[in-house]
Amino acid sequence: MSTDKDNLFSYLIRLGDNSLIFGQQLGAWVGKGPELEEEMAMANFALDYIGQARMFYSLAANIEGQNRSEDDLAFLRDGMDFQNILLAEQPNGDFAITIARQFFFESFYQFQLAALKESSEPRLAEIAVKAEKEIRYHLRHARQWLVRLGDGTEESHQRMQSAVDELWRYTGELFEVDGIDEWASSTGVGPDPSLFRDQWSGYVSDALREATLSQPGQEWMASGGRQGKHSEHLGYLLAEMQFLQRAYPGAAW
Repeated sequence: MSTDKDNLFSYLIRLGDNSLIFGQQLGAWVGKGPELEEEMAMANFALDYIGQARMFYSLAANIEGQNRSEDDLAFLRDGMDFQNILLAEQPNGDFAITIARQFFFESFYQFQLAALKESSEPRLAEIAVKAEKEIRYHLRHARQWLVRLGDGTEESHQRMQSAVDELWRYTGELFEVDGIDEWASSTGVGPDPSLFRDQWSGYVSDALREATLSQPGQEWMASGGRQGKHSEHLGYLLAEMQFLQRAYPGAAW
């Protein structure tokens, strides 16, 4: 039977994994962005996410008490041990895909972090206070690009609509509730994500209308990431991200 300690560790790992994978994805845009200013923005957003991952992992390692560090949790776990949502690991694709991916997640993450500021775990609440300020800025940026591309040229509109249609199937997982979520909600550690569905839907629908984009009517949703069931994309991402630590165990600058 899972203890409160085990459940808190798992809850923090989920938060850390999401942040780490999104950070790795955005960092890959450096040198490939559509304009220099955008590369700088992506680099800064990536650093924000990596910073959040470090805080979540450090707290998780402290809770676990097995002498593992934040680096161990990031670089020395296999794909099946990661509990990030599937949306996070979807490839960057063209710029429209990246914007749609970030917009869908950060639209949800803003509500999650706002609730986590009231967490019964004081250290988690402190992390949420800092992270919410960062994500609020990220989301404003993503929404501006969503509208700019969606309500832009014929080609930019088509690409943005295709990105929305492609990634919509991964948004349902944001609101799934399992035993870890039920425990977090019952103890006040974290919110029930299903409670944000209406707020998220309203926010997203409003943004899509502003961008002259159609909201997909797809009902089937992909899931399994939080249970360690991932797409092949995570394997490629981890192979690149974890190479140095795997090849040279204990390497440090």
